[in-house]
Amino acid sequence: MDLELKGKTALITGGSKGIGKAIAMALAEEGVDVAIAARSQDTLDQAAEEIRSATGRKVVAISANTTSWDDVQRMVETTVSELGGVDILVNSAAMVGGQVRGTIDDADEKDLIEDLDTKVVGYFRSIKAVVPHMRAKKWGRVISIGGVSARQSTIYGLRNAAVVHMTKTLSDQLGPDGITLNVVHPGLTLTDTINERLNNQATEQGVPRDEVNAEAGRNVAIRRLVAPEELAWLTAYLCSPKAECVTGEVIAAGGGAVGAVHQ
Repeated sequence: MDLELKGKTALITGGSKGIGKAIAMALAEEGVDVAIAARSQDTLDQAAEEIRSATGRKVVAISANTTSWDDVQRMVETTVSELGGVDILVNSAAMVGGQVRGTIDDADEKDLIEDLDTKVVGYFRSIKAVVPHMRAKKWGRVISIGGVSARQSTIYGLRNAAVVHMTKTLSDQLGPDGITLNVVHPGLTLTDTINERLNNQATEQGVPRDEVNAEAGRNVAIRRLVAPEELAWLTAYLCSPKAECVTGEVIAAGGGAVGAVHQ
């Protein structure tokens, strides 16, 4: 299927590694010129060269912190200047799994505020900064990476639930301008960070890594963990003109939570 993305431009926050990097690669393979943003310039430069070499597309690496409005404005202005515009925004800049784990007794208020500032308000800042450019073209795509914890009773899941609410609200506001907004919920995904965690778990428990993988996939319908590339393919479709009828929606891509029914 031709996704009709050739010649489009995209900005991916959190694009230097993990899911964000996989999405940047998938979009570039579809003919999109991409800007990737994250805090570490060295990691960004390495990722940009990898994507550029694999796809031949123009790739711009921008060091930015999405908790800063000034950084976000500069990030978008650089994208527009270097790529000639911004048709697609993928929000993926956030700590994997969040900083607030466990119960309220263990949760720290500062960690919670930082999580929300990065994943919720940071996403909001990035959307706000790109909207004028998309509105001028009467076309745009915004995909925000959430997490299946939005559907679970966990403190760290509230940031993902907030992303869902914000996405639906803004999709109603921006739909008349030709801009669609959707959320993709990953589950446990085999990024480098998660691979390292699972390797450490296997070492600590003294069991083979395959056994740790099997245990982690037990509550997933497909009985395995998902690769970043699988989320990237879904995201690429949602970024395309072919997905215009999908907006304000949430698509979980964690392999299917066993026993869960969502309507």
